[in-house]
Parts: sequence; structure tokens; C-alpha cells
Amino acid sequence: MSGLMCSRILQKAASCTLSFSCSASLQWMQIGGRSTAGAVGGRSLSTRQNMDFQLNQIQVNSILQANEQAVSIPWFDGRSLSAVRKFESNHLAANTPNEDRHSAATCLQTPGTLFGVFDGHGGWACAQAVSERLLSYVAIAMMSLRSLEELEWLMEQGRPVPAVLQWYKHRGDVSYQKSASFYREQLRVFWQELLDHGEHSDGMSPAEAMDYAFKRLDTDISLEAQVPLSSDLLKSTAIQVAFTGCTACVAHLDLEGIHVANAGDCRAVLGVQEDDGSWTALPLSRDHNAQNPEELQRVRARHPPSETATVVSEDRLLGVLMPLRAFGDVSFKWSRELQSSVLQSLESGVDLDSLNMYHHTPPNYLTPPYLDAAPEVLYHKLRPQDRFLILGSDGLWDEMGSQQAVQLVGEHLSGVHLQAPVSDQRLKLGQMQDLLQRRRARATRPTDLNAATHLIRHALGTSDRGQLCPERLAAMLALPEELARMYRDDVTATVVYLNSDLSKPQKS
Repeated sequence: MSGLMCSRILQKAASCTLSFSCSASLQWMQIGGRSTAGAVGGRSLSTRQNMDFQLNQIQVNSILQANEQAVSIPWFDGRSLSAVRKFESNHLAANTPNEDRHSAATCLQTPGTLFGVFDGHGGWACAQAVSERLLSYVAIAMMSLRSLEELEWLMEQGRPVPAVLQWYKHRGDVSYQKSASFYREQLRVFWQELLDHGEHSDGMSPAEAMDYAFKRLDTDISLEAQVPLSSDLLKSTAIQVAFTGCTACVAHLDLEGIHVANAGDCRAVLGVQEDDGSWTALPLSRDHNAQNPEELQRVRARHPPSETATVVSEDRLLGVLMPLRAFGDVSFKWSRELQSSVLQSLESGVDLDSLNMYHHTPPNYLTPPYLDAAPEVLYHKLRPQDRFLILGSDGLWDEMGSQQAVQLVGEHLSGVHLQAPVSDQRLKLGQMQDLLQRRRARATRPTDLNAATHLIRHALGTSDRGQLCPERLAAMLALPEELARMYRDDVTATVVYLNSDLSKPQKS
């Protein structure tokens, strides 16, 4: 966002306030990816002018449910059983256009299903490219050399090549149509190199494949921005993908278990149903940001002691970027000389105006690279009590904790709303009223059939007292485009329901 545009937004925001009757106030939030001048976390707006939001319930539901997706997965596809019963996804934009993306696909040449959530920053280009390409890289890396040899032979003969993935696309999904053939060519180069190396004759394990695919795709994104391409459009796209960035959280599920590869601050959480019917959140990823002490130590250890105070300052990488791992973001990876050389060598057909925001090297840029896309891969062996997996961008987790998300989905799934006993302490009348309102709200039949929508509704509409507030939700959804990003982030959620019966011990 340019400084001039930000100034205009702040001037408009300074004369506005949001008002509703749920004992909660909306506050400015810091912009999640790269910092933007003037966005000050926790600062309330002026009361000089009220903004009148009049969205009714039908309009609210229409906005929330516009991007819903629900897909049932066959329990047997002719080759193997599926660990996934169905999944539900949704996203809600704050940025224009939305910088979040999500993907889902069944592996056709190996067992398993893949899901990914991608949170872009500095623009949507990198998230778009990664969402289209990363799952294919993972799937190719898991294939045996014999299968890859067959793919290559078919390509050489000009014959139809069998699909590697069965994609589950939503009608609203966008794609880089002009780059599709180029991406296929790059994917072929990837499997040719796997064949040349001759390792992993049976294919990589899911953990190895995910680690290799993350690193390789990030390398490809970097190289594609440096080399000549066949058209100005391809070159412009490659530059925008490389200079913007995105975090990624990808899950591979098969009958044995769940592998989660995470780079950045998206998150994966498993919903576990205990013997007493209660729900427990089991984290399957760790956030890579300044709130993670181990991650902070990892990043600082890669640079001289003289940079300890500047590598991460004000909880941001070089004072700018919140996630400490990401795809793209070459302004945190390339040397100053390489950045300058690539940008100066662009042909006249490339839209330089669209790249102006990327010309600024971060402060204290002394010993690059400061950033990488190496994922942290965690594994969980499936158990009968494991019921669903939630993947979400940080826009979801900024608004609710993992346990709250699992509780919401679990109660949505089971229809049973467990209520904690009332404390022995004497409650004041106001406190008792709040408690009764929260219990009444939890016992009400949910508006949304889609669990991902249910999460987003509660993420944006829950008041300070923990109850769903229709007025707050309507106000959040009615925010003008130029103000929405000051109050919330893009929100994406995918809920994957597991075939728990397949994890139960078989009786003799």
C-alpha cells in the first residue's frame, strides 16, 4: 500500500467510529504481513462521526456464505481407502483483492489427500502461484522413479499424460491461465531432475517430499524472476510472484497418519474427541513468528551477533515482516546487487508501476538471506478419537485460539454443546446475565451448515464477552474496502473430516 493511499485512508478513518450494542468495540489492527505506516494496533477510532451499518441478516449470510465449498471424498477410489470423509472450506477477504488462497487435491499416483492454506502479503501474486504449484511438487516427489519414467516417456511420445492430482476447485477460484503451460514445463524439469539423481526409487516419504517440494518451489520462484522468459507477461508475473510473498501450511493425510508442513504463521490444529465427549485441540504446526522463542533463536543464529537487535525488531523481520519463513519475498533473500540488476534489466513491456512497492530494500540489510521457505514438518499417527483437522490462515487465528476453534467445530459436528458447571463463587447479576447469554448462544442451532463458515462467523462476530454479536458481525462485514484491512485480515479456513472408523483397531 502506498504512503499516499495510506494517508488518505487514515484521514477517513480518523473521522469515523463503529457503533453497536454488544459491549464490544472494533479496534485498528496491525497489518499482518508487511508493516504499513499509520496502522497502529489497539488504537480506537475517533467519535466525531458515526458510520451507519445496516446490513440485515440475509445480507450478512450472503456475504459469509458466498465462497463456501463442501466436497465429499469417496471412501474407496478403486485404488485405496481414504482417510478423509469430506472437507469444507471458506474464505472472506479484507484486502482487495484477497491475498489468501487454499487448495485441495487427491493424489492419483500415490495414496493420500493434500490440503493447503496460503497467506499472501505485499500482494496476492505469490500466494496464487504457490497454491497452484506446491501440491503438484509434493505429489511428484512421492512418486516412484518407475512412474516418473513412464510420465517422461509419454511426454516424449506426445501421448496423453495421466493426471497426478485430482483437484477440488471452487467455482470462484482464480488461476494463472497464461502461466499454466509454463508451470507444467517447470514441473517436468523437476521430475527430470529427480530421474537424473536416481535416488528414492520408491518415491520419497510424505515428510521428505514436503520438505523437498517447499524448498524446490521457492528456488524455482527465485530463478524464474532472474532468467529471460518467452513473453513480457510471463516475466511480469514471475517478478510479481518473487517480490511478493506468502506463508504456507500443507497437510498430507493417509490411513497411517497426518504430515503437516508449515512455513510461516498459518496453522493446523487437530480436533480430538475425548471419552467424555469433550473436545481437545492438538496443534500439528508451530507458528513461525517472533512469539515462537525457538524460531526467533533460529533466525538470529544465522547472522552475526552485531545484528541481534536488528534481525528481528518490534516482532518483525528487519522491522518489516511478521512471518519468519515464507515463499517469495526475494527482497529479504537476494543481495542488493541482484535485486537492482534484475529490476533494471526488465524489458519495457513489463509494468514497472505495479512493482514500485518492491523497490525498497528493508533497513539494516547487511547479511542476506534473512528469510527462507524451509518447512517444519510434523507427523501425527491417526487414532479413533481424531475427528477433524482445521487449517487456517493467520486471519482466523488472530481472532480465536486453537481450542476455541476446535470447540466450535466439534459442537457443530456433534450437535452437543457441553456446558461447564457454574462456579461456586457468588456471581453478580451482570455476570450471571453474561453467563446465561453465552450458554443460550452455544445451545442455539448454528446458522451455517458449513463448519468453515461457522468458524469465520464466530471469528468476526464474537464480542468481548464471548458471545456472538450480530451487530458486531454486520459492522465488520459492511466496512468499506479502504477501511476493512485496518480492522481484520483476510480469513481462510478448511475443515477436513476424518474417516475415524478406519483408524479403529480391527476385531478378530
